[in-house]
Amino acid sequence: MAIEGALAEVSLADICQLLSMGRKTGCLEMSEGSNLGYIYFDDGRVTFSSVINRPDRLGDLLVKNGVITEADLNGAMEAQKSSAGKRLGEVLIERGSLSQEQLDRYVQVQIEEAVYHLFGWNEGSFKFVADIKPDEDVLLVSVPIDALLMEGARRVDEWSLVEKKISSMDLIFALERDPLAEDGVELSDSQRRIIPLIDGERTVQDLVEASGLVEFDTGKALYGLIQAGFANQVGRRATEDADGKSVEERLKLGLAFYRSGMFEDSTRELKKALTGNPRHAVARQHLALISLRSGRPREALVHFDEMEGEGGGSYADLRNRALALERMGRFQESLDMLDSAEKLKAKDPSLSMARAICHLKNGDALDALKSFQVYRDQLEDDEVPPAVFFAYSVLAAGMAGDLDRAIMIGREGVGHYPNEGAILVNTGGVVAHKGEAAAAEAFFKRAIEEGGNPPQAHKALGDLALKADDKAAAKSYYEAAVKLDPRLGEDVYIKLGAMALEASNQQDAISYWRRALDINPENMELQARLDQLGAASGA
Repeated sequence: MAIEGALAEVSLADICQLLSMGRKTGCLEMSEGSNLGYIYFDDGRVTFSSVINRPDRLGDLLVKNGVITEADLNGAMEAQKSSAGKRLGEVLIERGSLSQEQLDRYVQVQIEEAVYHLFGWNEGSFKFVADIKPDEDVLLVSVPIDALLMEGARRVDEWSLVEKKISSMDLIFALERDPLAEDGVELSDSQRRIIPLIDGERTVQDLVEASGLVEFDTGKALYGLIQAGFANQVGRRATEDADGKSVEERLKLGLAFYRSGMFEDSTRELKKALTGNPRHAVARQHLALISLRSGRPREALVHFDEMEGEGGGSYADLRNRALALERMGRFQESLDMLDSAEKLKAKDPSLSMARAICHLKNGDALDALKSFQVYRDQLEDDEVPPAVFFAYSVLAAGMAGDLDRAIMIGREGVGHYPNEGAILVNTGGVVAHKGEAAAAEAFFKRAIEEGGNPPQAHKALGDLALKADDKAAAKSYYEAAVKLDPRLGEDVYIKLGAMALEASNQQDAISYWRRALDINPENMELQARLDQLGAASGA
């Protein structure tokens, strides 16, 4: 179920109601400016919610509300360091500082408050990703959406009044006079809790953290005091950047955007984090990964080189450096980097796979086959290799001249992955090389119909048609191929240009050959032919 759009067009309440009625499971991601939030659903019920840069204050909430003491919290946090990944709440229960019922109550408060906060967003975008679940280390609830919608609507209405006086959480207020010292003044429990804290120095956010109240209750209590003339704004705290976010806040937001696949937003936040620490290892690492994913390997290497300390020498970073070098065509350097990675983590099957692919791209088919065999030997006996193994192994065996082995590998791969276009296309290419045109055509057409319609399949069918002297069919297949991937390869445009010239269509021939030169400007022979054709046509 794909749901995405703008919050200005569809309210969050309507989206949540739709997911609840459809009993959907997955994650609703929302962004507003540089802010990011999540609501997780399971069978239409809310199980978890969080807002990036809105602090996780479970321990503080428990202390400020008198459920546990500061000493309880500090002791549990110390014990948690050696508790094999146990959550703070579990440690508190084991130590007798907290009951399961109390923990469940405050976890639910936390999650509900995050949902209520998100209901206040009326700009930005949303996207629902089905079948995504929260991290394993978070505590979950199961809350029907209807109750949250009713309370959320009430809070949105009330907050529209509150924010007329409290427009930002970094505002500072002071007491004009103390309502606790006056007779006959009716005060709420929340107001009694924050009055001693309003000192002309604390911001509204400080009041939230010091009181143990949630943002809504703090704002509502302070608004009442302002309206009654007891409190007035006296200033605003200076922030660390134009948007009031520190390096770590920028980093946290950038990583959240990265995990959501929002790479442009992630890059923006990570680069802002670097203004505070230009060699921040985590920020540089993720900028490098974004560069790799975006097809900019040279830029990725720059980020790796700028990482502070020994961060760039971890196993993962060595593997990613190797990948960047491979994509730049620096194959021997890539293999050297994989050798360095192997010293940190020997016998990792994925490393053997990376080495095999690097050998293959370097034209070393026999070394590639050896590494592919090492990879397969490292797997468990009943473990099926991934589709990429079969797709590349077919090419390696074919390049090594062992066509029967290549076809055998391809057929095994198709048996495991019947709809994998790369395996179908590569196996069909080997079959075509053996001269079995009809069987090869069947592989290519199956790739188009069932394997994701890869452009390489159209190109391969065009080659078969051209070999059979069916130029009309070849032209049709080639045009379909470059429509799917305009930079599939210069040879496709060269062949299209040649067929256009044979049909006395010089302008089309010039156009196709110019596209070929865009892909490979070093083709001097084609440049000479294009110059001759241009001169002959007066172009």
